[in-house]
Amino acid sequence: MDAEMKAQGFVHKYGSNVDTDVIIPARYLNTADHKELAAHCMEDIDKEFIHRVKPGDLIVADHNFGCGSSREHAPIAIKAAGVSCVIAKSFARIFYRNAINIGLPILECPQASDGIRNGDEVSVDFDAGVITNLTTGEQFQAESFPPFIQNIIAKGGLLNSIAHQ
Repeated sequence: MDAEMKAQGFVHKYGSNVDTDVIIPARYLNTADHKELAAHCMEDIDKEFIHRVKPGDLIVADHNFGCGSSREHAPIAIKAAGVSCVIAKSFARIFYRNAINIGLPILECPQASDGIRNGDEVSVDFDAGVITNLTTGEQFQAESFPPFIQNIIAKGGLLNSIAHQ
């Protein structure tokens, strides 16, 4: 990733065990259109999410974000909705890999999950793994990705990173 890889936006906060069925309900899986998936992102857990989310905003959650079905549609819907990063205490393994594969930055940081509230403004420095709550001034340290994963995310996903080697 470039030294410039940063995110900044407002937080949409969720609890534990947010599964892929509420991230993008199964009734919308008959499309591969990213804008159509984004239009229904989080609607079964938060009907107003798609009306409130702005480009650059972040999702912060508790444990096991992205559990359930292994659909790649879930991180695609989140990214296409304009979310710049998902921070959680932990991620379901398949969601974690799918997010990296499609170039959605995700960070595990229990302290940030506990210290950030819905509506807070947050910035993330992906190279350093530093999460700053601009609302409170508090900083949190997440483990940064190794360079090969930073490259995948910077290039917009696994397929793009392979195509541009």
